[in-house]
Amino acid sequence: MGFPAGIVIAGAILMMSAAVVLCSFPSTLVLERAFPADHRVPLSQLRARDRVRHGRMLQSSNGVADFPVEGTFDPFRVGLYYTKLQLGSPPKDYYVQIDTGSDVLWVSCGSCNGCPETSGLPIQLNSFDPGSSSTSQFISCTDRRCSLGVQSSDSDCSTQNNQCSYTFQYGDGSGTSGYYVSDLLHLETILEGSMTQNSSASIVFGCSTLQTGDLTKSDRAVDGIFGFGQQGMSVVSQLASQGVAPNVFSHCLRGDANGGGILVIGEIVEPNIVYSPLVPSQPHYNLNLQSISVNGQTLPIDPTVFATSSNRGTIVDSGTTLAYLAAEAYDPFINAITTSVSQSVRPVVSNGNQCYLITSSINDIFPQVSLNFAGGASMILRPQDYLIQKSSVGGAARWCIGLQKIPGSGITILGDLVLKDRIFVYDLGGQRIGWANYDCSMSVNVSATSRTGKSEYVNAGQLSDATSLRNSPDQLIPIVLVMYLLGNFLFL
Repeated sequence: MGFPAGIVIAGAILMMSAAVVLCSFPSTLVLERAFPADHRVPLSQLRARDRVRHGRMLQSSNGVADFPVEGTFDPFRVGLYYTKLQLGSPPKDYYVQIDTGSDVLWVSCGSCNGCPETSGLPIQLNSFDPGSSSTSQFISCTDRRCSLGVQSSDSDCSTQNNQCSYTFQYGDGSGTSGYYVSDLLHLETILEGSMTQNSSASIVFGCSTLQTGDLTKSDRAVDGIFGFGQQGMSVVSQLASQGVAPNVFSHCLRGDANGGGILVIGEIVEPNIVYSPLVPSQPHYNLNLQSISVNGQTLPIDPTVFATSSNRGTIVDSGTTLAYLAAEAYDPFINAITTSVSQSVRPVVSNGNQCYLITSSINDIFPQVSLNFAGGASMILRPQDYLIQKSSVGGAARWCIGLQKIPGSGITILGDLVLKDRIFVYDLGGQRIGWANYDCSMSVNVSATSRTGKSEYVNAGQLSDATSLRNSPDQLIPIVLVMYLLGNFLFL
């Protein structure tokens, strides 16, 4: 699954809220972020980190599960998001990064070459030992699940030992290789009414025996990566195929200083959501961007600039900190913004970035931007959705364009800069993505199908801020696969 450059998936530690869903299936993940007020880094450094993230994109029920997750997000200092999974028999805890840009769940295994042994995060690293789990099974080359991974380039076969294996190489020079096993992913579930039960689902995941590059570093080390993609080896796809979870997930990321939000394995229901079809047969979440408008005026950009191909297209990726425009679209966008505000602000170039010195509110000066997609769906960007505030200069606030350019690249990437303060629904069954502006500090409604077959609406809201992964037991949430998240960025 390939991007041409790097990508940041951040996330980190402590304070978290929980999301609760009060009935039938979907699953909810609540995101918490911390924004240290005294840390700022150049946009060039954020771009460099995003290039790493982009390069990390791989080349090539009825019940509810609660996955408590920790981490903090700081857009100026790369963090990471991780969740605690329980795998095997007896169950053992593993902390894994959450990555919407890859498909496979993998964890470090015993005798791993290059796997960190300690972490700068407040967690204890564990390695998976297939021999110590009574329910673990190796995946052979003849196993149909291995062939499913081969189809999406997520697995390979060794004719020498008939073992289904994988090798993932990333654009930042790091990588991992190992073999696949199947074992139980443990879930605490609740059925209709007040009935609760422990449950588990057999899933296939990677057992990493070799890690290279940034994966070997200890400062942000976790036990593995949780791929949130749409291919067959994705845990989401596996759970959906077993009827354990719906084939849809949603998120709503808060854009205020507190950060946070909600991530739901299920469909958030909101009347203002508009949908655009996914470009078929793509490894990432590609949409057909058709044009960009500034102040209602369509920019002079050839529509073929946004057409999807092996090295072009528009990708929705919650793991990217900033946002990126295809090289041919970048200058027309910058020129339109600068022309629109030229009478009110003083344009300046700072470290190669187009910035503006402002003494009043950006909402009073900067224009509305519209990204127009196939199916008639538009994404309306407010000034804070494409600008980032930097340090002040002589009493004037300095705001810089947050949409960046990857030189020589035709890829457009919609990262958190534009995804925040919106509900996003990834309807994998319907092969479409929908969005709507929303205050992500509020609770959301999710759609669930009851055992009677009726469509119901249940509410996903916030639990106490005192809830944390370390000091409270796993919550049982009705009919929703729930993950308490602190973000969506992963830096490796």
